[in-house]
Amino acid sequence: MINLKDKIRNIPNFPKPGINFKDITPMLEDAEYFKEACDLLYLLFKDQDVDKVVGIDARGFIFGSTLAYLLGVGFTPARKKGKLPFDTITETFTCEYGTSEMEMHKDAIKPGERVVIIDDLLATGGTAISAINLVEKLGGEVVECAFIIGLLDLPGFEMLKKRNIKVLTLINY
Repeated sequence: MINLKDKIRNIPNFPKPGINFKDITPMLEDAEYFKEACDLLYLLFKDQDVDKVVGIDARGFIFGSTLAYLLGVGFTPARKKGKLPFDTITETFTCEYGTSEMEMHKDAIKPGERVVIIDDLLATGGTAISAINLVEKLGGEVVECAFIIGLLDLPGFEMLKKRNIKVLTLINY
């Protein structure tokens, strides 16, 4: 059995002192490990009623678009402010690196659509909450949030629990 942790590289003090960055690049570069991560996500969601997958900028695009393809549903990017070309809605959030803004096209989610949100890492939860808020503003229902990595000592899990959002992680630290 593959242990996905074998392909996670720890980079101390990146992008700023005190942060131990969990780098998924080695996993992406190894076909067997990347396939395993994508297959695990697919197996977890294949029997759920999902209409759309939202991937969070930028590494959530990798896993989110792959999952959407495997499930046969649409993919929607949740991007950093100023990166989407059409009319958008915006959400401001705080993450481990500071304050930022995320956007989604105004027509990306239809009212009543059941959505899975995907990102590579759950840390403070600010980015995930921002994506949830965008989906809900557009009338969508967040079925679950999934992450490749969850950092148990940071508040992300608790923040999502307070919102009654199911959380799935493939790896925890």
